[in-house]
Amino acid sequence: MGRVISVFGANAAVPGSADYEAARDLGRRLAKLGMVVQTGGYGGIMEAASRGAHEAGGHVIGVTCALFEESLALRANHWVQEEIKQPTLRARVVYLVEHCDGIVVMPGGIGTLSELALAWSFMQVGEIRRKPFIAVGGQWQRTLAAFVDANYVAARDLELLTLARTPAEAVRLLQQQLIQVPLTK
Repeated sequence: MGRVISVFGANAAVPGSADYEAARDLGRRLAKLGMVVQTGGYGGIMEAASRGAHEAGGHVIGVTCALFEESLALRANHWVQEEIKQPTLRARVVYLVEHCDGIVVMPGGIGTLSELALAWSFMQVGEIRRKPFIAVGGQWQRTLAAFVDANYVAARDLELLTLARTPAEAVRLLQQQLIQVPLTK
């Protein structure tokens, strides 16, 4: 199996929307390079990246959450080939961040922001090893600029995260950075 890339993003993105199609393109590009696409397993960006990877013949992992299935009756999207169930949202996010070789964050809301912040914080304090960590789109540039402008993010911490404008740029950056990273066990 190839490098595992966790993809985070909005669950509200719908087929045909710019964000959905960008995530589908990302999944397709990753799969064509032999990478495994791992998402939270449900709809929106997660579905789009899973779909793109599946359409390109790639392997798709969905890390789902018993809490969501019980309280919201959510089920993994039908492009997921391997489902890994976690009992809580916390366990699900930690799994996605820890069990991968790289992270790509697409546009999203509060949940996606919390995933980005958790991954970044874990790398900052050394709880997980440094790995390719890429945020795609202008939303993240603006969001992070607010933290930098307020002097809440140190320059050394900015080095942990790479910004990309498009999925194509994100995949190119990911390929460059993965050369320096050992495989996840």
